[in-house]
Amino acid sequence: MTTIKGPAVFLAQFIGDKAPFNSLETICEWAAGLGFKGIQLPTNDPRFIDLQKAAESKTYADELVGKVGSYGLEITELSTHLQGQLVAVNPAYDLAFDAFAPDQYKNNPKARQEWAVQQLMFAAKASQNLGLNAHATFSGSLLWHMFHPWPQRPEGLVDAGFTELARRWMPILNEFDNCGVDVCYEIHPGEDLFDGITYEMFLEKVNNHPRACLLYDPSHFVLQQLDYIQYIDFYHERIKAFHVKDSEFNPTGKQGAFGGYQSWANRAGRYRSLGDGQVDFGTIFSKLAQYDFKGWAVMEWECSIKDSQVGAEEGAEFIKKHIIKVTDRAFDDFASSGGGDIEFNNKILGL
Repeated sequence: MTTIKGPAVFLAQFIGDKAPFNSLETICEWAAGLGFKGIQLPTNDPRFIDLQKAAESKTYADELVGKVGSYGLEITELSTHLQGQLVAVNPAYDLAFDAFAPDQYKNNPKARQEWAVQQLMFAAKASQNLGLNAHATFSGSLLWHMFHPWPQRPEGLVDAGFTELARRWMPILNEFDNCGVDVCYEIHPGEDLFDGITYEMFLEKVNNHPRACLLYDPSHFVLQQLDYIQYIDFYHERIKAFHVKDSEFNPTGKQGAFGGYQSWANRAGRYRSLGDGQVDFGTIFSKLAQYDFKGWAVMEWECSIKDSQVGAEEGAEFIKKHIIKVTDRAFDDFASSGGGDIEFNNKILGL
């Protein structure tokens, strides 16, 4: 077994235009000051990383590692959640998702998708240059608008959608394989990979590609009322990244899982700061330790109630308290009966 690394923090929800959140140096100083040991780094903001340069220049990548390291931090993974979303976009969402792309690719879905794929290719090589072995992203979606359809889905539509999704991702997965890095899909509403079944459907289409792995985030499963503990039993061999994010589900006589078009604060299912929701992190950390998870415990902060600074301060301590330093011996070694060779064991059996 392996002691999980952490605590770390996903920077996406903290990056902004005011100090200390507007530069890599100041946000690293902030994170280290709260007790974090790692940062998961989004790749869509050039103030924090030049993704193409990190892919093409080992010198630049080494300098980036050194800069982060000077604050006592490590880069846990790079993130291409926004770019990954653009690998597959149903036309119904074109206008909304144009915001994720540079201006020159907006109103041009084909060019936008090509740009997104190139971003993932850069991320594979950049991860290798940075010495990372896992990468966080989204799958994108061609089918999400059909998850609860009316009228009913035409026969073969889902199969066709997953066939196309796999076709788009196979070259990316192969490039990550060439670079020795796992692609960790965050299983998430809005993606075609939103639960275990959809992940398995995709995995079959990519021929069980060894790099098609998982980012485990239990908060999304609470909102779906999916057994997030048993999920670890099913998929632990593929879980290579971990978001520590809390959530709660409190259905009423007026709304349930779909949320009634309400704001986050008014939904039956909502994300919460660590410790304020319903996720059983004690069992999760125990399961991941039992299954020898070798990655980082990365806090993702999303809460419509608590202040983000307070959430970060509490989150670092929360993760520290939940990381289990694994044992290197059996608890009952003191009562060992000795022996262990065939002759000794046969005597015990009366043979």
